[in-house]
Amino acid sequence: MLFAGDERVGSSGAGHYRSYVLTLLIAGLIRRDARSNPRTAATVALGSDPTAGPPAASVRPVAPCAPRARVITCAAALLIALCTGAAAWAQDPLAVPPRTLPEPFINALRTANVPLNAVGMVIQPLGPGAGQPGLPSMSLNESMPMNPASTMKLVTTYAALNLLGPAYTWKTEAFAAGPLRRDVLEGDLALRGGGDPKLVVEHLWLLAHRIRGYGLREIRGDLLLDKSAFIVPPTDPAAFDGEGLRPYNAPPDALLLNYKSVTFGFVPDVETKTARVIVTPPLAGLAAPATVRGLDGPCGDWRGRLQADFSNPMAPQFRGGFPLACGERAWHVSVLDHSAYVGAVFRAIWEGAGGVWTGTVREAPVPADARRIAMHESEPLAAQIRDINKFSNNVMTRQLFLTLGAETLPRQPGTTERAARAIRLWLANRSLDMPELVLENGAGLSRIERVSPANLARLLTHAFASPLMPEFISSLPMVGVDGTMKNRSGAAGNAHIKTGLLVDVRAIAGYVHALSGRRYVVVSIINHPNARDGQPAHDALLEWVFRNG
Repeated sequence: MLFAGDERVGSSGAGHYRSYVLTLLIAGLIRRDARSNPRTAATVALGSDPTAGPPAASVRPVAPCAPRARVITCAAALLIALCTGAAAWAQDPLAVPPRTLPEPFINALRTANVPLNAVGMVIQPLGPGAGQPGLPSMSLNESMPMNPASTMKLVTTYAALNLLGPAYTWKTEAFAAGPLRRDVLEGDLALRGGGDPKLVVEHLWLLAHRIRGYGLREIRGDLLLDKSAFIVPPTDPAAFDGEGLRPYNAPPDALLLNYKSVTFGFVPDVETKTARVIVTPPLAGLAAPATVRGLDGPCGDWRGRLQADFSNPMAPQFRGGFPLACGERAWHVSVLDHSAYVGAVFRAIWEGAGGVWTGTVREAPVPADARRIAMHESEPLAAQIRDINKFSNNVMTRQLFLTLGAETLPRQPGTTERAARAIRLWLANRSLDMPELVLENGAGLSRIERVSPANLARLLTHAFASPLMPEFISSLPMVGVDGTMKNRSGAAGNAHIKTGLLVDVRAIAGYVHALSGRRYVVVSIINHPNARDGQPAHDALLEWVFRNG
């Protein structure tokens, strides 16, 4: 363990550290003097062990000392040299030589103005002989609880693979609550959601057509939405970062459809100086303008220039215009609540399929005497976590998180508290206890979630030795190939790395396949106002492990 940036060598702890070193040195010199030749000079070699304190480069050379009478004098001289080095080290947390940490990593942190006390890092070899001498194995502030951003998804997805199994699926069911006479349902149609993280419009279209295939054409009652699988308190989508329209801030829901996202496409027409507005998916009752005014000049902030007004979600307005120089653009927004969204999409699909429905949308449990007439089964969990981890999908992760609470304790509605308890119990049963772990939504879209780099590395090590390893690793972005690491360069093609990014947070965690053929766990988390500038440091770290591991 390295103590760079730790409070033990910071400005407040330097005195304790120096006293500790003095005690060790005096004791060591006295013992050495008692058993050595009086004519033999004492030698001290600090810096070879990263746990020994400030490295050799920060320690001034010390002249040989005579035994006994001059032991204390020599120790004092050595202490002065050590204090000088320790003080400089405390003042400049980046004053660590390349022998201790990879030089490219340190240099990139310097450039980003990120101090080492804001960085947690673990490099650890995997497989047989992982502990043999000569293999890179190092850590920095590894036990410090840190905000991991989206690397927290590794905890949620790996726990889910174990608790639910890679073949686990979610079911969305349709029920007829009333008699069916010829092709008319004399009652309500009920949809019960199971929390499917990836229920998209195409799936609802298939479900609606299966209902039509059952012989149903007209629904004389209401559309009932059963969301009892989850208990989700009212939330403000804008509370996290003020971006309430962004689909990634959509709260979870047992009947989540298409991340309740509406896409406004803008297609410029230079001849008419307008832009056509294309809305997907179709929403029954939506009154959106067919065109907007075309604007001259550069593209720039085209969303701002539209002057959008979503105060009435079913009648959006664009009071400005669209810069024609932008070409075709798409704006994804989340403006409707979950139930209104499902109702508008279902009505559009149902009427498009020749069905008739004049009722309303209500949230209610499926009546006890209702009979199931159609069902959609989701993709298995192993496929869904690829979307979660490769593209860092927050909404899907929060759905999965609540599913853990619903399925494991046992068959109760999913809540964040039950989900967190399920994960903690599983970790404890696998001897992976994480006392510092803080779970809010399991996605890392949080200001309060915490985990230490060491425990994140322990989880990755456990996963590597698990029968579920292929499913887990294949869900991680491959550097230079896909997902959130598609355009990154460090160890390109030779690393599977989950990323994390928030204001003041940047993180990587995953596996590197080194040139030597050996595999390594690599975790690095930055919690600092300059974290966004830390990407080159993370790329340099991955490349260093690839070439030197």
